[in-house]
Amino acid sequence: MFKAHHLISISFFSVCLFSTSAFSQNAAIVNGKSIPKSQLDKLVQKSNQPDTPQLRDQAREMLVTRELILQEADKRGLLQKESVRDQLEQSRTGVLVAAVFEDFVEKEGVADSELKAAYESVKTQYTGKEYHVEHILVEKESDAKALIAKIKGGANFEEIAKAKSKDPGSALNGGDLGWVSDKALVPEFSKAMVQLKNSQVTDKPVKSQFGWHIIKMLDVREVKAPSMDEIKDQLKQMIISDENWQKAKFAEMTQKLRAKAKIQ
Repeated sequence: MFKAHHLISISFFSVCLFSTSAFSQNAAIVNGKSIPKSQLDKLVQKSNQPDTPQLRDQAREMLVTRELILQEADKRGLLQKESVRDQLEQSRTGVLVAAVFEDFVEKEGVADSELKAAYESVKTQYTGKEYHVEHILVEKESDAKALIAKIKGGANFEEIAKAKSKDPGSALNGGDLGWVSDKALVPEFSKAMVQLKNSQVTDKPVKSQFGWHIIKMLDVREVKAPSMDEIKDQLKQMIISDENWQKAKFAEMTQKLRAKAKIQ
């Protein structure tokens, strides 16, 4: 026959097993109310941050605080207040309206005519010229003039850029900026750059907000606009984000709903 202390030990062990199991399935238990671990996992996932113990602690505290407030609202009888119920219903309706509209847009899609119009409006932004250039950036005009004289005298542009340029992004590459658009650079730099021919170096230093530039043109090429299919996703996002388009699409949706409905 089991002795009393054996029975107590078994009971305690059972309680411990139950508690361990309960906590493994829940993120927390607040005043007897369980917060499922799945809620914690979802909150961590939605944060788009690395899943770390610190992040999980923060997320758990948020869930606990939310549950405490919900419980307190229930204790105070706030859910019985008409004004609170009205606001909750408005919030629920707003969420559902947005969800229905989002689903409608996803299923109806964007018309081909809209895509073509959007493509025509933006494709010119992709055309023009690109320039492959190198540059040397220094603080003083006198230093820039001295370096230009050396380069004109036969010194290697790339080696001077590595040794003298103050631009940390290009100095290690011999001043190479890669292929760039004139629209992507400060106006003073672009104005001087587009006047250069292949292998030509600026005769005078170019002043900008960053300092004094010496520019060398390596090559120029025409930019070909991508096809509509290549930027189709970007075009769709651009169209869907337009406020006027959203209003028109919403009106279209409500008209279709009314057309199918029996309204007395």
